[in-house]
Amino acid sequence: MRSPCTLTRRGFLTATAALTAGAAFGVRAAPPWPAGKTITWVVPYPAGGSTDVLGRAIAQQLDTLLATRVIVDNRPGATGTIGAARVARAEPDGLTLLGTSIGPQAIAPHIMGNLTYDPVADFAPVILVGTIPHLLVVGTAQPFKTVADLVAAGKKAPESLAYASGGTGTILHIQGELLQQKTGARFLHVPYKGDTPALQDTLAGQVQFAFIPAAAALPHVQTGALRALAATSAQRLPALPDVPTMKEAAFDDFVVEQWQAVFAPVATPAPVIDRLNASIGQALQTPALQELSRQLGITLAGGTPQALDQTRKADFDKWGKVIREAGIKPA
Repeated sequence: MRSPCTLTRRGFLTATAALTAGAAFGVRAAPPWPAGKTITWVVPYPAGGSTDVLGRAIAQQLDTLLATRVIVDNRPGATGTIGAARVARAEPDGLTLLGTSIGPQAIAPHIMGNLTYDPVADFAPVILVGTIPHLLVVGTAQPFKTVADLVAAGKKAPESLAYASGGTGTILHIQGELLQQKTGARFLHVPYKGDTPALQDTLAGQVQFAFIPAAAALPHVQTGALRALAATSAQRLPALPDVPTMKEAAFDDFVVEQWQAVFAPVATPAPVIDRLNASIGQALQTPALQELSRQLGITLAGGTPQALDQTRKADFDKWGKVIREAGIKPA
C-alpha cells in the first residue's frame, strides 16, 4: 500500500488543480485526517470504571470511523487531575484526547491546590458524551418517605443524620452540601473510598441516606432494599416513573447530572475539533454504544463543542460556589 505521504507527479497535479478550482469558487475542502497516526485517549481513572469502559467503547468505534488506531491510556490519581494535566500539556494536534467526567474539570480544581492546568483555559471542548443522573436514597428501614421528611429531621436534630459519599469533594459529597445550603438542614458527611462502599453502608443502615448514581441504585430500589426519595435529573427516570425529581419535591435548581465528555488541548484547530465531534457523535449512535449506555445508566448526549463549553463553565461556577460556601477542603 502506498504511504499516505507519497504522491505521484500526476497525483500532485490533479490535487493541485482540484484545490485551485475549489478556491476559485470559495469552496473549502475538508481537512485530511492524519492517517496512520495513533490517537491517545487519556482516561484519568483506573481501568474498569464507567469512564474507562465508555472510553474504550468509543475508541473502538473511532478505529473504524477515522481509519486510525486509538489507544486508551489510563492515568489515574489525584481525583482525575493527573490525567487531565497530561492532556493539557500535549500537542494541540487532535492526537491526544481526554475522556473524562465532571470531577477533574468542574469540582476538583476548587478543592486541590497547585494544579498544573486551568480546567477551562487549557482545554478545547469536543463533545458531551452523556449524563448520569443520581437518586437520593435511604434504606427501607429508615422512616423517611419524602425529601421533606429528611430535611425536617436534619433541621430538628442537626448532624444526627449521616450521609455517605464516595469521598470528599466528589459529586456525591457536594450534592449533600447543596441540599444543606438550600434547606438549612445539617447532616453529617461520611466519606468512603469509592461509591461502592458508600452504597453498601447505606444498604446496611450504617448511614441514613446517600446520593447514588441511578444505575448503581436502581437494582436495590427495584428489590426494595432502598427507597428512592427523588431523582436529580431534569425529568423523571423511565425506570422509576413514580419517583419525583428534586424540583417536583419542591427543591428548585437541583438538577445534578454527572457528565462524561471529551476534551482536547487548547489551540487544537477548529476543523480537527469538528471532525472529532462528528465522528464521536456518529459512534454514539451505534447499537453497541446505545446498549452500553443502557447498562451504565448513561443518557447519551452528543451536540456541539459550544454546548459542552456552556455546560462545563456553568458547572465550574455552580460547584465552585457550593464548595466555597461549604468550606470543603481536601481529605
